[in-house]
Amino acid sequence: MGAGPGAAWAVLRLAGLERGPLVQAVAFTPYVAVGTLVPLVLALALRRRWPAVVAAVAAVALVGAVTPRAFASGQPAVGGPTLRLLTANLLKGGADPRTLVDLVRSRRVDVLAVQEFTPGIAAELDRLGLAELLPYRQLNPEVGTTGSGLYARFPISEAGVRRNQGFYFSQAYGTLTLPGAPPLRVESAHPAAPYAVDVLPDWWTDLRAQPPATPNGRLSILAGDFNATLDHAPLRDLIRTGYVDAADQAGAGLAGTWGPYDGDPIPPVAIDHVLADRRIAVRSVTVHALPGSDHRAVLAELRLPAT
Repeated sequence: MGAGPGAAWAVLRLAGLERGPLVQAVAFTPYVAVGTLVPLVLALALRRRWPAVVAAVAAVALVGAVTPRAFASGQPAVGGPTLRLLTANLLKGGADPRTLVDLVRSRRVDVLAVQEFTPGIAAELDRLGLAELLPYRQLNPEVGTTGSGLYARFPISEAGVRRNQGFYFSQAYGTLTLPGAPPLRVESAHPAAPYAVDVLPDWWTDLRAQPPATPNGRLSILAGDFNATLDHAPLRDLIRTGYVDAADQAGAGLAGTWGPYDGDPIPPVAIDHVLADRRIAVRSVTVHALPGSDHRAVLAELRLPAT
C-alpha cells in the first residue's frame, strides 16, 4: 500500500498520461519524488523485498526525472552578444510597477515580456521610466487577464499580437535586431490555466498552439506564464521541437515561480518559463519576488550565436 501510489505516479509521469484532475496534480511531481523515499526506507527497514523493489523503481524513476533540473547542463559554444530577458505575470495589472522597473534597471534587462498586462500598469510603468530603459515595444494592454506586452532595448520588427483560442489570452511578439546576432523572434507566452477539469480542453488547445522552435531557421524564444511545469507532457512536447528550458539548463529548474495561492499553504511550482532555441547558450536564471502578483519574475541571461 505504501509503495503502490509512487509506482502509479511514476507510470503517469513517464508516460504523459495526465488527464482530468491529474493535470493539476502532476505539477507537484518534485514533491512526490521526495515522498517516494519514505515507503522505500520503510520497506527496507521491514525487510519486505518486493515492496522495496517497487518503491525503489518508483523512486529512481521520479527522482531521475526531476533531479537533473537542479544541475547545469552543457551549453553550445556561441560568440554572440548577451541578452538579459525578464518575464513576469502582473496579475491583472496588480503587480508593483516600481519593483518591476527597478528590476529592469538594476539587472540591465534587454527584453521584458509581461502577461496579464493592463492599461493602468502600462501607463504607470512608463511614468516610472520604463520608456527610457526599453524604448521599443509591442503592447496589447487589456483590462483583466488577457493583455500582453513585449518591451525591448533593441528595435522590434515583424511585430504583432496573437490570440489564444482557449481563454483568449493574447501573446505579443516581435523580431529583435541585436548588433552581432541573427534576427531573434521573441513571444510573450500565456496559454490557458488548468484551474478546473472543464477548462482542460482550453489548456491543451493553447499549449499545442504555441509556436514550435525552428532549429534550422530563425532563432526564437518563448517566455511567459505557461501554466504548465516540466512534468506536463504538452510542455515537454513543445520543448522537443527545438527549445531548451532556460532554468532547467542553468540548474535552477526547481525554483518555484507560482504560489502559495491566496495564502493557502500549498508549495510553489515552476510554471513560468523561458524557452530558448537550443542554439542559444543559457548563462544563468534567477527568480525574483514581485509584490502584488502571485507569480515571481524569471530573469534569464542568454548568449546568442554570432552572425
